[in-house]
Amino acid sequence: MQKYNPVELLLKKRDGIALSFEEISGFVNGYLSGEIAEYQMSAMLMASYFQGLEKNEIAAFTKSYIESGKTITFDANLPVADKHSTGGVGDKISLMLAPIAAALGLYVPMISGRGLGHTGGTLDKLESIPGFNTGYSMEDFKAMVLNHGYALVGQSAELVPADKRIYALRDVTATVESPGLITASIMSKKIAEGAKHLVIDLKIGSGAFMPNLRRAKELAEHLMYTGKSFGQKVCVVFSNMNSPLGNAVGNALEMIEAIEYLKGNYLPDTYELTTALTAQMLISAGIAKDFDDAKTQIDNAVSSGKALAKFREIIAAQNGNPEVIDDYSIFAQAGVKVPIIAKNSGYVHSIDSRAIGYALVRIKAGRMQVSDTIDYAAGALLYPKIGDKINAGDILGEVHAASQSKAEEVAGLIRTAYKIAEFPKSKEPLIYEIAST
Repeated sequence: MQKYNPVELLLKKRDGIALSFEEISGFVNGYLSGEIAEYQMSAMLMASYFQGLEKNEIAAFTKSYIESGKTITFDANLPVADKHSTGGVGDKISLMLAPIAAALGLYVPMISGRGLGHTGGTLDKLESIPGFNTGYSMEDFKAMVLNHGYALVGQSAELVPADKRIYALRDVTATVESPGLITASIMSKKIAEGAKHLVIDLKIGSGAFMPNLRRAKELAEHLMYTGKSFGQKVCVVFSNMNSPLGNAVGNALEMIEAIEYLKGNYLPDTYELTTALTAQMLISAGIAKDFDDAKTQIDNAVSSGKALAKFREIIAAQNGNPEVIDDYSIFAQAGVKVPIIAKNSGYVHSIDSRAIGYALVRIKAGRMQVSDTIDYAAGALLYPKIGDKINAGDILGEVHAASQSKAEEVAGLIRTAYKIAEFPKSKEPLIYEIAST
């Protein structure tokens, strides 16, 4: 039986009056039990979106989410750390970071998501490896982390089920981009999975949800405060998402690029960001004394082959075919490859990364709805970054798809996402700032 009248709580939130922990907990639990209707939860989300959530309200949502399911706990002496990205185009950093971190002694319980809209999903990339399984119980997930140093899985139905239901509602009520609700969603999962050290890659720019640094700092403050209130050390890396990360965008293509990275074949931007994020995890957990020490350890983990061995180990442990590391033809192969050719000479002034992501959905490299099927072979290789000089006739990249006509259509859309002007354009920094609790 509800202790609070949901209409009274909606009136309070609508009028900008902060709700207590008990009121928010009661509302969330009432929704889960069916006592509060979906339309009432939708109204609460919209009121929270427009009025904002105070720090204690965010903590209340976070705690309610956590308490709606099971949690994982690790021995207090274990250095358990994780990384979360707010999503981007070509963001395959988790695929390199997790095995490197595990090779250096961290325990990484990485729960990832699927791609939706213009952003890719780590689970889809991993599942481009034949046989790779991302669905495990929380007990099996914990056992894999303890046995292998890390595991890469999807969200279990047992872990923060309230977030899963409410996120689905946010997705269809245009309330996703609320800093408070984003914070509760991210932090509840990361706290429930048992990570004590969390590094967040908070992306800003044309391929990100956050348009500018000011908005991103507001979200970062919520993330760090919430983590601290639950005994978690949180570091936020503000990174540039105006250009797709690396060269590959698309599931199997990104997987191959990640394997190449672990073989020591770096690209400048993925190397800089992977190193920065992994270093913060190592420093937070006390495995590295400073950035230079962390960088040396990270470089050694790759050059020695330890990180690649860790990746091979987890592929086998999660029922994937580890032979993909040595034979890329095992991945799904695109039927056609269409070059993207520059029509003008000049300098790349901007890249509409979001438009690129949505263009690639047309060839099933991504999805608009959770139920959409993925073509693991589909995607694109994209070479120029902002500030690069381009000549007419240069190849900007290559679209991989099943259909010639679709590939040509997407190549045209991607070409228009590159704005080329005659006068030079300065290169942009990849990492803007780093903040931590």
